[in-house]
Amino acid sequence: MALQGKKLINNPDDVVTEFIEGLVETYPGLQYLDGFPQIKVVLRADVVGGAYDKVAVISGGGSGHEPAHAGFVGPGMLTAAVSGDVFASPPVDSILAAIRAVTGTMGCLLIIKNYTGDRLNFGLAAEQAKSEGYKIEMVIVGDDCALPPPRGIAGRRGLAGTILVHKVAGAAADAGLSLADVAAEAEHASEAVGTMGVALSVCTLPGQVTSDRLGPTQIELGLGIHGEPGAAVFELQSVDVVVEHVLKQILSQETQYLPITRGSNAVLLINGLGATPVMELMIAARKAVPELQLEYGIAVDRVYTGTFMTALDMAGISITIMRSDESILQRLDAPTKAPSWPVGSEGKRPPAKFPVPVPPSPSMKDDEILSHRQEPTKQGCILEAAIEAGAKELIGLKDSLNDWDSKVGDGDCGTTMFRGATAILEDMKTRYPMNDAAGTINEIGATIRKVMGGTSGILYDILCKAACTSLKQNKTITAYEWADALEASIAAVSKYGGASAGYRTMLDALIPASTVLKQSLKAGDDPVTAFIASSEAASAGAESTKQMQAKAGRSSYVAPDHLVSVPDPGAVAAAAWYRAAALSVKNKLHGSES
Repeated sequence: MALQGKKLINNPDDVVTEFIEGLVETYPGLQYLDGFPQIKVVLRADVVGGAYDKVAVISGGGSGHEPAHAGFVGPGMLTAAVSGDVFASPPVDSILAAIRAVTGTMGCLLIIKNYTGDRLNFGLAAEQAKSEGYKIEMVIVGDDCALPPPRGIAGRRGLAGTILVHKVAGAAADAGLSLADVAAEAEHASEAVGTMGVALSVCTLPGQVTSDRLGPTQIELGLGIHGEPGAAVFELQSVDVVVEHVLKQILSQETQYLPITRGSNAVLLINGLGATPVMELMIAARKAVPELQLEYGIAVDRVYTGTFMTALDMAGISITIMRSDESILQRLDAPTKAPSWPVGSEGKRPPAKFPVPVPPSPSMKDDEILSHRQEPTKQGCILEAAIEAGAKELIGLKDSLNDWDSKVGDGDCGTTMFRGATAILEDMKTRYPMNDAAGTINEIGATIRKVMGGTSGILYDILCKAACTSLKQNKTITAYEWADALEASIAAVSKYGGASAGYRTMLDALIPASTVLKQSLKAGDDPVTAFIASSEAASAGAESTKQMQAKAGRSSYVAPDHLVSVPDPGAVAAAAWYRAAALSVKNKLHGSES
């Protein structure tokens, strides 16, 4: 059943004019003509028709492709952009108004995508403007490579490659070239560009229902930017497979749409169709660059990845390849203030990029030294047993912690702790200098930092670093130094994490443990008794979180009634490893005494 599409809009009939109003409010260098609702034109605020001494470059078409075309108005790109209603070519009067508003003695170049409505309306406006004495040239971009030739009278559709033509023409005009030369450069660019798109969903027009043309596991290859059906529907594939297919189609020697061969240079543009996360666009770029270089022998001079020409809220991408030469690269690298042109993409691109080596951490010992550990002393053996017991306890609690966390957080506490505990068990075989308590705690922090993501990972690393700093101040480590180290680590976690007692976090287990440990030692209890008593306090503290209202972490966003009777998973985990370590120490010492 088709459902009304959800949009953050007012009246569907006003989306274009209200978009334009918001655009010019955002960018001081843009302005619009006072002709709403019939005339919808965005222009450079610094350009006044008869006084403009360079070639004006105008583009436009139906709305719904934002940021195209109005987002590319600015010095170095378009002088004005004409908007029609959503997916409808702008009327002749709007195009004429744009020409009259920005065209000076140098003339005007119209750049349009190859759609019948745009060709007719811009063509008629051009003829009318010529009759009024304006010098006008037009370049029509048809960069679609999805459908096999011949395309009859309709020809190839204009897609995201048009944006690169805008940039070439705008830079040429900004350099002061004549209308004929600007038009020639734009024509040269348009003949060297090819594009193909793939959609994961169809788009929804404002005020209309969402089409169910594509099934939940289907993608559509070669569709247009107005939601029209593509060349073929396939089952969803990985992005690497999709990119390979799209590049193969664009570079097909059968169609020969793109005049590019092995040994050539090219520019690559990865374009989001409206609802595609930047992450997915970058993943596609990461595949496309080496595919072009290694499989097709094409050197990639520039890469532009982002959202340039959309189909409203369509999920998907289009890939554009433009054959490049020095003149095209010069135009693409030329400065522009058009708000939607990508910043930082200019300049020579290295043939290959290699990751920068990670600088060694001054706090970590050399692997070779750590791999030749001394035979553990009695204290080293006790520490080793305690670490192993704590890690194994967390591994056994994985599912329970995840279950509790699914009710009060994001459901991954057990998995995160499992990952850290497993890595600790592995690293302790070779990396931990058990006879050096401070060094061992420091290395545990390093292990955690490598494998445990999220807040819990960094908090445990902070805990270890603070404990290490405290322990390093003493030549001899006794129970009193361990108590001081626990207190210091709690203070550091509270300082940087912002939580304290009663916030429903792991500190609600560790703070009672620290308090009881100090009190018990001060009262003269032997260290094992004090450790066991403090571990019982940790367990009681974790249990008490069932009645607490969360003031930190993801649980603070959960309704209080959902937290009742569910302990904080972080507190339970802290109490669990602490208790397991205490029991291990007791067994190790009392076992050896008996």
